[in-house]
Amino acid sequence: MAPKMFCLAKPLQLACLAAAALFLNACASSRGLDDTISDITTNASIKGVLFTDASHDYSDIDLTVFEGRLLLTGTMRTQEGRDRLIASAGKVGGVKQIIDAIVVGERTTFGQGLDDTRIDQTLHARLIAHGDIRSGNYKIAVSNAAIHLIGSTRSQAELDKTLEIARSIRGVKKILQYVTVRPLGNGQLPITRN
Repeated sequence: MAPKMFCLAKPLQLACLAAAALFLNACASSRGLDDTISDITTNASIKGVLFTDASHDYSDIDLTVFEGRLLLTGTMRTQEGRDRLIASAGKVGGVKQIIDAIVVGERTTFGQGLDDTRIDQTLHARLIAHGDIRSGNYKIAVSNAAIHLIGSTRSQAELDKTLEIARSIRGVKKILQYVTVRPLGNGQLPITRN
């Protein structure tokens, strides 16, 4: 009986860990838990649509959703496949904007994929380690050594520092940012640190 209890407890433990990760992500950024859950739901819906579409190979495409804005990166072999992906994504509930950064061409090589992963992990680590940047305000996609940043930041200074950190990473060819700067509200004053 004990082994069955352990097996049933394992999925519950994983669900609790996932819920805790969602909560911590929402706390680490200025985004609410509802926004985070909505983005995850939208992402899963888009992946479900693409999974059922066997007409094109979408395996080299990355989907990044932030507050209903969908960033599409990676490569498609044909323009027709790219157009179909964009049309399908636009029909999914929760998508407020599509940012098309897809390249039509050959698949990403294995070596480039490894380098993209290194760039992505390095940027994540550096943003988390930086005391004045809320890393949860940004989502990162790296494709063919191009960093794509999407998010919503507290200030232009924070965005500038984030871009400076991204530029300092070895092997980065270009940086494309789709980050909005939130206006101050409710009598908040900008704070500058020396």
